[in-house]
Amino acid sequence: MAFAKDLKRRNVLQDAVYHRIKADFDLGAQAAVRTIKKVCDAYATLKGNLKAGNLGAEGSKRRVRAESKPIVFREDAAQPFDDRILTWNLDARTVSIWTVAGRLKGIPFVCSEQAAKLLADRKGESDLVMRDGMFFLTATINVDEPPVSEPKAFLGVDLGVVNIATTSDGEILAARRLNRYRKRQRDLRAKLQQKRTKAAKRRLKAIRRRESRHAANTNHIIAKRLVTAAERTSRGIALEDLKGIRQRVTAKKDQRARLSSWAFAQLGAFVEYKARRAGVAVVHVDPRNTSRQCSECWHTHRSNRVDQARFVCRSCGIVLHADINGSRNIAHRGEAVWQRGAVKRPSTG
Repeated sequence: MAFAKDLKRRNVLQDAVYHRIKADFDLGAQAAVRTIKKVCDAYATLKGNLKAGNLGAEGSKRRVRAESKPIVFREDAAQPFDDRILTWNLDARTVSIWTVAGRLKGIPFVCSEQAAKLLADRKGESDLVMRDGMFFLTATINVDEPPVSEPKAFLGVDLGVVNIATTSDGEILAARRLNRYRKRQRDLRAKLQQKRTKAAKRRLKAIRRRESRHAANTNHIIAKRLVTAAERTSRGIALEDLKGIRQRVTAKKDQRARLSSWAFAQLGAFVEYKARRAGVAVVHVDPRNTSRQCSECWHTHRSNRVDQARFVCRSCGIVLHADINGSRNIAHRGEAVWQRGAVKRPSTG
């Protein structure tokens, strides 16, 4: 209905289908409202991605495919609940959830002590998610953020195929060991894909989930290292603008799989939220020519980048690790962006 009749605004869709879905699926009033909201939110997200160009240019196959069919949810897709259809008992560590079979009460949940303390500030909806055959409840909580400190300088971060993140301090994060792991997983996937059996498909699914967890854990570790380094030295963090990174970065054939498989956007999001909680400023800069520009004399030429690892300036002669040179350029640009006031400045009281 939302797609076929272009009823994607919440009030319009609710007027059209509310009574019908209550009757057809035996839903309570609030469950029907949440279902309608979920559909409208999905189309709003799609619209935002189209507008931002995240699904390709006008007329591209990916964009046409996204625009030409209705959004479909998996049976085990995340389901949002508000306090009227899901209630938490933090003392007993249980929840009560409305279902089409009636309300289920006293369902126990487990979490860390830190998470339990954070739940005291829970506010808004909770999402019920199934992963690997287990149910997880994710809750929205309010966390007070300290004011952003005025940075004395910026820590530049260069993102790449071989080295996931390199800082202007010269630290290379998640390089050889991670790439060996990713190659092993890629080779294993290739072997299983050739078999085309049900067992192989199940194994492939499990491998993808494991890789996703491994990537998220690695991104958390990298983000924490970056924020800690910046906070300790009273600096901000300068990240390259991630838009189009896969199209922008030139990768050899054996590197393309690594480039397409890494969650760069997730890493950026982790850095931003950890930085907010630490009061560390984050800016995004245009990364064009950061790999070709000398971070010492500013001379820019493609021949400065000798190979993947080496940068040799044709003007001043300095020799640097290419990713370190790039991260220093990003740091310089971060300072320029901050000084221009192109980002929200900290409150001075």
